[in-house]
Amino acid sequence: MVAPSKLSQVLSYQNFVHAVSGAAGGCIAMSTFYPLDTVRSRLQLEETGEVRSTKQVIKEIVLGEGFQSLYRGLGPVLQSLCISNFVYFYTFHALKAVASGGSPTQHSALKDLFLGSIAGIINVLTTTPFWVVNTRLRMRNVAGTSDEVNKHYKNLLEGLKYVAQKEGIAGLWSGTIPSLMLVSNPALQFMMYEMLKRNIMRFTGGEMGSLSFFFIGAIAKAFATVLTYPLQLVQTKQRHRSKESDSKPSTSAGSQPRTESTLELMVSILQHQGIRGLFRGLEAKILQTVLTAALMFMAYEKIASTVVMLLKRN
Repeated sequence: MVAPSKLSQVLSYQNFVHAVSGAAGGCIAMSTFYPLDTVRSRLQLEETGEVRSTKQVIKEIVLGEGFQSLYRGLGPVLQSLCISNFVYFYTFHALKAVASGGSPTQHSALKDLFLGSIAGIINVLTTTPFWVVNTRLRMRNVAGTSDEVNKHYKNLLEGLKYVAQKEGIAGLWSGTIPSLMLVSNPALQFMMYEMLKRNIMRFTGGEMGSLSFFFIGAIAKAFATVLTYPLQLVQTKQRHRSKESDSKPSTSAGSQPRTESTLELMVSILQHQGIRGLFRGLEAKILQTVLTAALMFMAYEKIASTVVMLLKRN
């Protein structure tokens, strides 16, 4: 049983405000920088040895598929991001409130890292199916994509139903292992963000402007992204490969196609593409994720402070 005081901290309106603000901020930021995320996905899923620049890929997409292709799959991504950010921000701040007992002096970088990791695990286990379908949705009608993806992945709901029917419940959680490893990414990001924010507010007497939130958000995300990028690349590949499209001819009747593990995929990439293969698309990822996170945190802080101020007036 959760004590009433602890339960009130978990179910407080402040946590709800943080969750809604995080979801809204994430959607605003993703909508702004989505073309860079499209490029990142394309680069991560390529198998050729040539490493192309972000500018080259954008030019190829616009000339070959039209400008609108840069925004392919934006709707489902925003739906999934909204759910994911709501879950993460709510869980992180609820855990933080319970752990600190409401006292700001109880916060520390290591505690933020630990709580961010728990929030990340909860987020992964609850929202992975949305991201599995998203990865396939955004590759519809792209050269080299299987007919299965083009035909059956029309929207988020249909994609979820199709994966469940064809690959079972386990298929909805493809890439969960690297995703669980990648809880270190938002955990490191929030640890760095909260640490920078605390120190700056201590130095300035509690005052921070929008640009300050933007820059510390950018620094925090760059720090987390570089450290965890190879796992992100493997995660994208695992989510994209369905059992049907990834299967190979078998010499024995009745044998089932097998999905490569995280380690096997990493070794395969190293063998065929070298160390640079593990960082394919990093340029686009850094541009997209750093700018998106920076804008997200800036929007999140402004929305949260505005809502809290309005609630206090009422």
